[in-house]
Amino acid sequence: MKVARFYAPADIRLEDAPEPEPGPGELKIRVRNCSTCGTDVKISRFGHHHIVPPRVMGHEIAGEVVEAGAGAGDWAAGDRVQVIAAIPCGRCAECRRGRMTVCAAQESMGYHYDGGFAEYMIVPAKVLAVDGVNRIPDGVSFAEASVAEPLACVLNGQELARVGEGDDVVVFGSGPVGCLHVRVARARGAARVFLVEVNAERLQRAAELVKPDAALDAGAVDVVEEILERTGGRGADVAITAAASGAAQGLAQRLVAPGGRVSLFGGLPKDDPVVPVDANRVHYRELSLVGANGSSPAHNARALEMIGSGRVPVEDLITHRLPLDALHDALDLVTRGAAIKVTIEP
Repeated sequence: MKVARFYAPADIRLEDAPEPEPGPGELKIRVRNCSTCGTDVKISRFGHHHIVPPRVMGHEIAGEVVEAGAGAGDWAAGDRVQVIAAIPCGRCAECRRGRMTVCAAQESMGYHYDGGFAEYMIVPAKVLAVDGVNRIPDGVSFAEASVAEPLACVLNGQELARVGEGDDVVVFGSGPVGCLHVRVARARGAARVFLVEVNAERLQRAAELVKPDAALDAGAVDVVEEILERTGGRGADVAITAAASGAAQGLAQRLVAPGGRVSLFGGLPKDDPVVPVDANRVHYRELSLVGANGSSPAHNARALEMIGSGRVPVEDLITHRLPLDALHDALDLVTRGAAIKVTIEP
């Protein structure tokens, strides 16, 4: 079979490899779609401390079961499945408290285990042990199902930020995750959703698809003034920074209303993770700053349900479908911001 293995920064090799065989409690799946994201680009350029090369990359996975190992439950050949990316241990103090997204022993597909940039892959027993394999609903394509993983992360972030009925929501960043945030906020009952982006071309492309109430070019307008004007001076109820931008995190704190919530959704570079916080603003306006770290198996299941029900459409966000041997082209598209969602079809 064909695989894409990470060896070192700027060294991802398309190689032949023997087809794997499932062990006890494992599934062998035929990968039908494995979508790409900004994290894949970071890995390709800088590596990752959890990856010991060589490693098959790819963590937004959908495919069909080929073979189930002994004790792998009632899965059967032909079952259409979506696989979680982040694998909680299910046993630690945080997992027992229902906080699987901050499991200290968390592992990940494409990092600790070979991922989905391959024709076939093994789903580890520990994924099945935490209900990390989901049946794809009828009518949902493999490509759409692969988007359930980032959608699950968005769902976790919006639950933590308590996005709800009647809220005014500002989303910073018009990449695939920003687009999903716009649609999930709508599905959760937001009154208005504003999309902010520094790249005018990318903003226009995203706005044409997800149709925010306003698309604000941060390079051309004062975002804080614009949001205050559009909300009658009150500010937004929720601001979500779906971009790795400390500047966006600073702006978000200035444009939320009393009692507002700021979701620090996008992680910052490890060598520059500190942003100013006006503690008096937080204190007197009773603001909340909340983090969001990936998703749990339950979030993945709910994300698939939202796609299947049509509450959160994702098919139109998939702008490019490429074969496995074009992975480098796919990563280049993501790097340049020339696409919204790029999926690999091995």
